[in-house]
Amino acid sequence: MYLGIVDFWVFLAYVLCIGASALCVVYGLVNWNRNGSEITPEDVAWAKEEDKLSEDL
Repeated sequence: MYLGIVDFWVFLAYVLCIGASALCVVYGLVNWNRNGSEITPEDVAWAKEEDKLSEDL
């Protein structure tokens, strides 16, 4: 009985949840300032067309 948890599988579930959370935090910190894809002129044209279409509705 560790920390009041009798079953090994329940303990394992807690450990895996904490481990997954730690892994997500580390992944987020590593990729925090990583640049995404560059904005292309096609992206700008698409956004303008979408704005125009939404205004027409």
